[in-house]
Amino acid sequence: MSAKRVAELTAQLRAWDRAYYLADQPVVDDATYDAALRELRDLEAADPSLVRPDSPTQRIGGGVASGFDEVRHLLPMLSLANARDDDELVAWDQRLQKLLAEAGFDGEPDFVVEPKIDGLALSLVYRDGLLERAVTRGDGETGEDVTANVRTIRAVPLSIDDPAPPPLIEVRGEVYLPIEAFRRLNEERLDQGLPVYMNPRNTAAGSLRQQDPAVTAERPLSFWAYALGVHEGIAFESHHAALRWLGERGFPVNPRIAVMRGIEAVREACHAIERDREALGYDIDGAVVKVDALAQQAALGAVGRDPRWAIAYKFAPTTRTTKLLAIEINVGRTGALNPFAELEPVEVGGVVVRHATLHNEEDINRKDIRVGDTVIVQRAGDVIPQVIGPVLEDRTGKERPFTMPAECPACGEPVVKNEEDAKHFCVNAACPSRDVEGLRHFVSRSAMDIEGVGEKLAERLYELGLVRRPSDLYRLTPDDLLPLEGFQETSARNVVEAIRRSRERPFGNVLFGLGIPHVGLVTAQAIARAFGSMEALVAAGADEIAEVEGVGPVIAEAVAAWCADPERQAEIAALREAGVQLELAADERPLEDGPLTGMAIVVTGTLEGFTRDEAKAAIERLGGKSTDSVSKKTAYVVVGANPGSKVQKAEQAGVPILDEAGFRDLLEGRLA
Repeated sequence: MSAKRVAELTAQLRAWDRAYYLADQPVVDDATYDAALRELRDLEAADPSLVRPDSPTQRIGGGVASGFDEVRHLLPMLSLANARDDDELVAWDQRLQKLLAEAGFDGEPDFVVEPKIDGLALSLVYRDGLLERAVTRGDGETGEDVTANVRTIRAVPLSIDDPAPPPLIEVRGEVYLPIEAFRRLNEERLDQGLPVYMNPRNTAAGSLRQQDPAVTAERPLSFWAYALGVHEGIAFESHHAALRWLGERGFPVNPRIAVMRGIEAVREACHAIERDREALGYDIDGAVVKVDALAQQAALGAVGRDPRWAIAYKFAPTTRTTKLLAIEINVGRTGALNPFAELEPVEVGGVVVRHATLHNEEDINRKDIRVGDTVIVQRAGDVIPQVIGPVLEDRTGKERPFTMPAECPACGEPVVKNEEDAKHFCVNAACPSRDVEGLRHFVSRSAMDIEGVGEKLAERLYELGLVRRPSDLYRLTPDDLLPLEGFQETSARNVVEAIRRSRERPFGNVLFGLGIPHVGLVTAQAIARAFGSMEALVAAGADEIAEVEGVGPVIAEAVAAWCADPERQAEIAALREAGVQLELAADERPLEDGPLTGMAIVVTGTLEGFTRDEAKAAIERLGGKSTDSVSKKTAYVVVGANPGSKVQKAEQAGVPILDEAGFRDLLEGRLA
């Protein structure tokens, strides 16, 4: 009976691990998992003959190691040459096609494009299906034996899920630390008064090389398999076939890996991965492009330590260090005093960064950031750069702690602290900085999207008294702008015309542009759909506003208070008189009983005929709900170009998948 129960528990724990690490769909909570693991451990302790090397209980090894043995790789782990732009990628393709033609291969090769994980390369050797050894890349010829530590990583299979595994197979991949896990780890270190780690890659490497496997086990490391090394008793014709075999046998294989033909398609795939970089949940520093056919790989060979058949398309780094020159204060549209870092210019993520956000005084003190520090700066995608923390070993003793000013730097009025969110606020409702920031927000792309009216012009118009409130913009004439530096007749007319066109912006964008506290774009659009007009919203109470999905009592109270303010009501009246759209257009109004009522629909990838917002709006107009996560309750998953892991999740959950044509059929009622 014990042997049967051990087998049941082992199979169950492996299935749960696969659901978590391969499908990204945990099916049990931690307590249930831990209870099953404890039961298995107790049964094995009672009868040690039942313990197998690949048992889930064997992930954490024995005591502290005195060091790591050096191990020679069965096959060298080569490095990759880099392409830093499209021209270098095309040049590599031209060289490659010439070499393939000389080797007797006709036509364009197929390529595999995959994210280049920013982690630690690892070789896993399995004999007769059991993990025998795990070795770091090292210098490519020799690495360190980290088997005991790797056994603690639940994403790494201890055995191959195959009734007849090959006698020898080497799986290569990357150990990494998920971004959210890295963030939590740094938060814990800050709470303990310890310095923060600079990036997930270095943290993953340090975690894997801990002398005590129990310490490694505390770090939530994960793993992606990306290639095979030496293998016996099994053969493949292509790289993607080998990856599919690995995925079917329990190894995590990245869902963004795609096969394509032609360097133009490869280039677009690399750019798509870069665009999605910040949403992946793990750090990447580029894309890897490989010739798919293994026969072609063999014919191309290597030059030095670089294979000719693969190249890394590198992205700009998102984390750098630089000097913190000063901490300045910006007074926002709500009166909040927002500290920001003035930095020694540094290129981060392909952009020269001179300023970065610092959140609030408590966060600055918690991270112990001081003026004069060398600091870690991070930028991901279009997100505003932020200071992660100081590099403590670079301190000289001349650094200066920061203190929030007692008076507003814009108007000199007293500053008060809101204990709920740790922010400091200017008490002056007429603070000029608040008005300027409100104008900047109103003309921004996500709000009224007024081309030609940027931050500097909004500030200049305010200083000259031409515009004090958003409604004043609609009274501007070309003659008002001509005296300003940089304006001529054509440019002045263009700005006034852009302001005129903004009157047609959707009600949801207008509502966002009004700068109601706590109301972001998504919330503004939800409120607009729920009430249909500014008139109905002003007439509603906080309780009614709180019923809108995604709007809680705090936001509802803020919206109701804003709408009840006589000055705000006067501004709403002025905007209405100016012709600004303050109600939903007829084609924006959701149907009360539409064809998609009750359906949750997920859109993933890039659609040719819809932006993501347009697709969401189309779903919601017909009564459906646009969601971001796939579950068994999802009605459809709409798939565009370069989709993410949601396709795999949909297949596993049995959710119907639609291409763009099918999505149009669904919207137009043609889908059976």
